[in-house]
Amino acid sequence: MKKISVLIPCYNEQENVVAISKAVEKELVESCPNYDWEICFIDNCSVDNTRVLIRQICQRNPKIKAIFNARNFGQFNSPYYGIMQMTGDCVISMCCDFQDPVELIPKMVHEWEHGAKIVSCIKTQSDEDKFVRFLRSCYYKMIHKMSDVEQIEHFTGFGLYDSSFVKVLRELKDPTPFLRGIVAELGFRRVNLPYRQARRRAGKTHNNWYSLFDAAMLSFTSYTKTGLRFATIGGFIMAALCFFAAIVYTVLKLVYWDRFPAGIIPLIILTMLTGSLQLFFTGFLGEYIMSMNNRIMNRPLVIEEERINF
Repeated sequence: MKKISVLIPCYNEQENVVAISKAVEKELVESCPNYDWEICFIDNCSVDNTRVLIRQICQRNPKIKAIFNARNFGQFNSPYYGIMQMTGDCVISMCCDFQDPVELIPKMVHEWEHGAKIVSCIKTQSDEDKFVRFLRSCYYKMIHKMSDVEQIEHFTGFGLYDSSFVKVLRELKDPTPFLRGIVAELGFRRVNLPYRQARRRAGKTHNNWYSLFDAAMLSFTSYTKTGLRFATIGGFIMAALCFFAAIVYTVLKLVYWDRFPAGIIPLIILTMLTGSLQLFFTGFLGEYIMSMNNRIMNRPLVIEEERINF
């Protein structure tokens, strides 16, 4: 009998953990009766009543497991680590706040049974703020044009991952993983499943402009060199232009010594030339720093404080 693992990352979700565990369990029992299953909460060091409720859930059902992180390791490391701890033939990762529809579980399993190694759920519609969605769309289109690797628009990580893909994740040993990019990068057979993202069932979102910016920057630094290349090339062009302007100014000053005005122009040119050279070499060094950083960083994704029902 094949086994389905469902991973539910959470942080301060005391209003949702009990309801989501019941909803997922019901869906698995009713819609996937021919499969064994497990549900695992990975808690990112919640400071509310979330852990107390998870303990109670785990006590009632040994098929429901939990991993408690020693601290908050961020919105990317924790789910990525949790996926690697699952033992099922496939792993479904979904949010705790009901924005990811539980009803999609049997559809994902169906696509998996028909050969898909990854089922990525795509937000074709959303009840979130329209301005935020517009910004997301602009970001996805921009990163898609800049990256050499396909970037899946409006994919948040909600989806199904075959155990063969999970095995590769374990072997990557990436200290700064960006699952959304890895899914497209590794080339496993993938099926996109559209859905409408609902609003949170309860509680407040823990995403803010800083966390969204952090996600955008992780994507940029992981899959594009555009920023560094722009700094390098732009700095070189500005340095060349300023150097040419400095030569022209010097020649004119020598030819028209008495009539050519003095003043702040030489200082401006010198400042721009120096700044451009600094920008050029900063971008140049950044190429090496980015390359070394991807190789030498070997910090653990997560430090566990406790496991339940493993």
